[in-house]
Amino acid sequence: LARKTLDLGHSVIKPGVTTDYIDEVVHNFIFKMELIPPLQLLQISKITLYFSKEVICHGIPDDRPLENGDIVNLDVTVYKNGVHVDLNETYLVGEVAESSKFLVTKAYECLQKAI
Repeated sequence: LARKTLDLGHSVIKPGVTTDYIDEVVHNFIFKMELIPPLQLLQISKITLYFSKEVICHGIPDDRPLENGDIVNLDVTVYKNGVHVDLNETYLVGEVAESSKFLVTKAYECLQKAI
């Protein structure tokens, strides 16, 4: 269910979409599946997004639309039946510079080698 949640968030990432909208889609799915976002326990109503531009980590979704060339890391945390799952993945938005593609690819390759 956590993977499906992350994949749903990914499915709506595109230029012009706001991070608030992504948050709303994921939030609705989490409650439809009777999952509990641990952030709710802390009284935080948003999922977590990271941006390569002005936000280094744990950016809070807002009404800024995604733009061509953005790199977004979507982080989803859910809890159900005593099991806590935290997943994140990095996505390229629209047409992205080759240097950005290189950065994301090499970071992924390093992660795989570390594992």
